[in-house]
Amino acid sequence: MIRPLYPVAGDALVDLAAFLFQDERIPPGRPWMMVNMVNSIDGATAVDGGATGLTGADDQALFHAFRAVGDVVLVGASTVRAEGYGPVVLNGANRMARSRAGRPDSPRLAVISRSLDLDPEARLFSESERPPLLLTCAAAPSERVEALSARAEILVAGTDDVDLPRAVAMLGDRGHDLVLCEGGPTLNGHLMAADLVDEINLSTAPLVVAGQSPRIVRSQLPAPDPLGYQLDRLLMGDAMVFARWLRNRDPVTAGR
Repeated sequence: MIRPLYPVAGDALVDLAAFLFQDERIPPGRPWMMVNMVNSIDGATAVDGGATGLTGADDQALFHAFRAVGDVVLVGASTVRAEGYGPVVLNGANRMARSRAGRPDSPRLAVISRSLDLDPEARLFSESERPPLLLTCAAAPSERVEALSARAEILVAGTDDVDLPRAVAMLGDRGHDLVLCEGGPTLNGHLMAADLVDEINLSTAPLVVAGQSPRIVRSQLPAPDPLGYQLDRLLMGDAMVFARWLRNRDPVTAGR
């Protein structure tokens, strides 16, 4: 079970989604961007190529609760391929929490992909009642657009690469005011470079992995100045720690 430690300690949380729906978020003039990631004590985001080795029962419960809160789940194509992504499916309690908040039964899934290198027969498409959104650019191969156009709603944001501010704005145009990004690290890096991440939810597993696994943010773009965040909440599970960090845009205290 997960219980609050900071800013106020409390009893175990029975309804995680209802608890997360209480979070205060001040719209920044575009959809609010949450990132939810898991890492090890030493910062690894994968074991044997995936996040499964880092997660646990509490982390999975919180993972699904965050999905219940989001209007749309955003993920990079490489993560879709590595993790075998399927449609977003919520249990009864999480669907009920969404219903109380006036939301549809489940959030939409959106995938960022410049190349559209995705299998049309993948679970992402074949098992979904609602076609996913594919956010791409005008340079995407025409044959890939043709292969996937019957399986997904394709949105073009940018010319030679995906214009992330434009892509996020397009999600907002469709009524998706709260975007939950599940990575991976490369997509997180591009979002950070564009300063689009308002909230980071980070689960820390009690493991030291070593090796060459990337951190939660990886980007080939020129590094921005360090971005300031402030700790908003700390939760404790049976073995894992869960932190919520909010973007601090005050130049005096954020160091930017």
